[in-house]
Amino acid sequence: MNIPAKLHQIAAKIAGTALAGFTRLMTAPRVEWIGTRPSRNQRIYFANHTSNGDFVLLWATLPGDLRARTRPVAARDYWEKSPLRAFVGRDVFRAVLIDRVAETRKQDPFEAMGEALSDGSSLIIFPEGRRNESDAPLLELKSGIYHLAREHPDVELIPVWINNLNKVMPRGEVVPVPLICTVSFGAPMERQAKETKEKFLGRARDALLALAPERPAP
Repeated sequence: MNIPAKLHQIAAKIAGTALAGFTRLMTAPRVEWIGTRPSRNQRIYFANHTSNGDFVLLWATLPGDLRARTRPVAARDYWEKSPLRAFVGRDVFRAVLIDRVAETRKQDPFEAMGEALSDGSSLIIFPEGRRNESDAPLLELKSGIYHLAREHPDVELIPVWINNLNKVMPRGEVVPVPLICTVSFGAPMERQAKETKEKFLGRARDALLALAPERPAP
C-alpha cells in the first residue's frame, strides 16, 4: 500500500473514532442487549427508521471491533453530494451505497448488499425503506430483508429499536439536540423452513415492535 493510501486509511479510522464519540456524547445512548450480546458473528441489524441519524447512532453504539466489521446501507445520492460527505460515507462508515432511482442505477441494491455479506461484513439496514414520519409505529416492511435472509441463511438477523432519535435530529436540522436515546438489540430472529414472504415480514415486524418502549397495537 502506498503512503497516501495508508494516510487516508489512518484518517478514516481517526474520523470514525471521533464521530462515534461525538454521537454518543450528543445522544447519551442507553444501549440494551435483550436476548443477545455483542458478537463477532456476521449479522444483519435491521431497525426502525425515523431519523437521518439512525444508522450513525446504531453504528456508534457497537463496540469498536464490531463497527469495523459492520457496514450501513445508505443512499448514494446523499453521501456523494460533496467530497467530505463522500469521504465519511465511503471511508469512515464504509457504507454500501445504493442508487435509489431505478432508471439510473448501475447495480441492483440487493446485489450490492449480497456482495458485502459474501465478503464477510455485517450490515445495518432499514426494512421500511424510508423514514417513518407517520403516526404508525412502523411502515410496511419491504421484501429486501426476506431475500437477504434466504440467500444468506448463516447470517444472524438482529432486530434493533431506536427510540427518541427523531427528536434529537428532526428533519431539516443539522445540529443535534442533546437528548437521551435508547438503542435496543433483540434476540436473533430464527429462520423457519418454507416460510412465506408475508409471514417472514410479519415476524420481522413483530420482532421490532417487541423492542419498542411501549408496544403499540399492530
